[in-house]
Amino acid sequence: MSHSDKIGDVIEHSDVALFMKGTPQFVMCGNSDRALQALRRAGAPITAVDILADPQIRQDLSALSGWPTIPQVFVKGELIGGADIVEELERSGELERTLEEKLGPDYRADRAEDVVQV
Repeated sequence: MSHSDKIGDVIEHSDVALFMKGTPQFVMCGNSDRALQALRRAGAPITAVDILADPQIRQDLSALSGWPTIPQVFVKGELIGGADIVEELERSGELERTLEEKLGPDYRADRAEDVVQV
């Protein structure tokens, strides 16, 4: 299975996929941390992928999403954006509304944080 296939699988099968530099336990980038913290405050269940593990991940991710920067946040397969957009959505209340709409009103009950490798 190629990196592109694995990335697509994570995006398709995760409630909230966060492609970041580092992991939630060891964040390696301020922007990745900002997106992670916004998702945590919103109560999102997060599946994180460390794009630093292999340079090919970043290339294939950007080719799939059409978004050049990291982090990238997807909710139920839909690209939401990077750190600035996720924080803006959080401030406006739209992030929680989007999570509730796509994941259901009880989405906070499954606040797990998983790290997967592609």
